[in-house]
Amino acid sequence: MKIKEIHLYQHDLPVKNGPYTMANAEVWSLQTTLVKIVADNGIVGWGETCPVGPTYAESHSKGALAALSEMGQGLIGADILPLSIHRHMAGLLNGHNYAKAAIDIAVYDALGKNHKISVSDLLGGAVTNNVPSYYASGIGAPDDIARLAKEKLKEGYPRLQVKLGGRPVELDIETLRKVWEVVQGTGMRLAADGNRGWLGRDVLRLSRECQDIPFIFEQPCNTVEELQRIRPLINHPVYMDENSVNLNTVISATGSNLVDGFGMKVTRIGGLQQMAAFRDVCEARALPHTCDDSWGGDIIAAACTHIGSTINPKLSEGVWLAAPYIEGNYDSENGIQIIDGHIRKPTGFGLGIEPDESLFGVPVASFA
Repeated sequence: MKIKEIHLYQHDLPVKNGPYTMANAEVWSLQTTLVKIVADNGIVGWGETCPVGPTYAESHSKGALAALSEMGQGLIGADILPLSIHRHMAGLLNGHNYAKAAIDIAVYDALGKNHKISVSDLLGGAVTNNVPSYYASGIGAPDDIARLAKEKLKEGYPRLQVKLGGRPVELDIETLRKVWEVVQGTGMRLAADGNRGWLGRDVLRLSRECQDIPFIFEQPCNTVEELQRIRPLINHPVYMDENSVNLNTVISATGSNLVDGFGMKVTRIGGLQQMAAFRDVCEARALPHTCDDSWGGDIIAAACTHIGSTINPKLSEGVWLAAPYIEGNYDSENGIQIIDGHIRKPTGFGLGIEPDESLFGVPVASFA
């Protein structure tokens, strides 16, 4: 089975009740990039990549379209096999993992449909059909985030990620304390996500003044060097997120005992083929991690849920989806939803999602 056609689409995803606020970004609307591949036997596969603006990470929507367009014609005739397609893409374009991930996801979707199995089966097999999720707050006033924590606890989320950073650390300390008053004794896990927004001194102070609160720091500082400096000085576990840009970095971080876990994005590391290797490295070192993405619709949501369903439950920190923050679904019947803090793994072959193409308009680029 080989690629016969590639079609690229871009589609706006406005933020419901926006903006969505992080330490380094304020998001009102995002443009997602979708890939449709058509095989020489007529089978169709869908992929997607959706960076959270141009400042969250080294990615942006115009870059995704440019990178995919650069590779498009060169991918015609390529075998629809995950490892093969990654090696083929590497010969066409250096880097740009987040764009290549959309092709990777489409390949998995088409391959699953061809063999009449789900993507989770291609990834080794699901250990659950009800995948735990987690909720990520935006940055807000301490009382507002505490109220949100109470709501999400009632909704059944097993984990809450509290966005912090980019403001006086005193507000972050107050926010964490008020959230802890709400969730203490409930079993809900807490992550304090700085999104690279803290200086080392702020991380040290927050850890010192909140020693009694069991939370993990997620990407508190901007660089690996800063993480190396603060790691021996704080009382809380550290997870790497934005710095884990590829599998090589992950292997280095685990080998040096730099981190206690990861917040990993499927598109950032290059797609499901790379994500499966990451999963196995983390299991070998007993490191908890997420299996989510920065933003996007049903295609990304399905991909994250499939890989998330294969994670050792002891190491699963859940799958974050943009679904609660955006309106509607690409697939009105099988669209991904979070219910009681968990995501039902799609049934059906491939990703289990059949998007309504009319939502995306005409392709912005096509190759055949």
